[in-house]
Amino acid sequence: MKITSKFLLFILLFGLSVFLIQAVQEAPTDAIVERKMINDYNIYAIPVPKKLDFAGEPMPLNNPDIKERMDRELLINTYWQSNGLLLFKRANKYFPIIEPLLKEYGIPDDFKYLAVAESGLQNNRSPAGAAGFWHFMKRTGKEYGLEINSYVDERYNIEIATRVAAEYLKKAKKRFGSWTLAAAAYNAGSAGISNQQNRQQATTNYYDLLLNDETSRYIFRIVALKEILTNPNKYGFNFRENDLYTHIPTYKVKVDTAVTNFANFSKKFDINYKILKIHNPWLRDNHLKNASGKIYYVEIPEKGYYDTIK
Repeated sequence: MKITSKFLLFILLFGLSVFLIQAVQEAPTDAIVERKMINDYNIYAIPVPKKLDFAGEPMPLNNPDIKERMDRELLINTYWQSNGLLLFKRANKYFPIIEPLLKEYGIPDDFKYLAVAESGLQNNRSPAGAAGFWHFMKRTGKEYGLEINSYVDERYNIEIATRVAAEYLKKAKKRFGSWTLAAAAYNAGSAGISNQQNRQQATTNYYDLLLNDETSRYIFRIVALKEILTNPNKYGFNFRENDLYTHIPTYKVKVDTAVTNFANFSKKFDINYKILKIHNPWLRDNHLKNASGKIYYVEIPEKGYYDTIK
């Protein structure tokens, strides 16, 4: 009995000794933590590509200030990883809507990245009041025929807003003779670009103009987004096809009368009010006044994509 007790005591003391030795050996000293961080987490400088362009117009990367400004936007947008992944996901969903509309108006495909820079491909609103995928200000939207009121705000209709953006850009290209300046005018306004050209006696080259901080970064941000979204593996973004968001097929329902309650309206199509508003964010209230009999088209998702609660 005494032998058994001594043996058990020996085993207990031996186990405790081993535990204490390991604890001392594995104590996370500052040196160990620092070495582990260095080995496990690295931030790399990103080489600026030798050639970049916007809408076929080359960026003069041989100029040191141009290269530095491009480097800044590549770094910011590459290392904002969570936002970058979301952009890849949304692009897969919304680019197929935007691309054919730009093509229809003769607008270079690169301008889809302008929408990415403006809104992150979200129907959101900026602090200044610019709204929708293309971030139209209320006054500009109305000038180009968008309906904007308490019941309808067509800035939030991706198809209509893309058409209006295309019209704006086409007009700006005709005025400035450059797609790059047309994009800059989308940010600063055509009058703003013209004023700076006159003030600085500058050529029709965006890269020769000294502009405010936002507009001076604008083209570089767009080109950085284009470069990253075109080359995900090059910039460390890894995802599977089924990780990306997809467009839900819809059909259009003609509405040319007032709608007293969109919750009741949605039930006719076996969906609920929330789903109706997801696909029609341009409807800004739960009802629609339509004394003039204007024709609207409401998007209804095809059956089988939502488990609806009526």
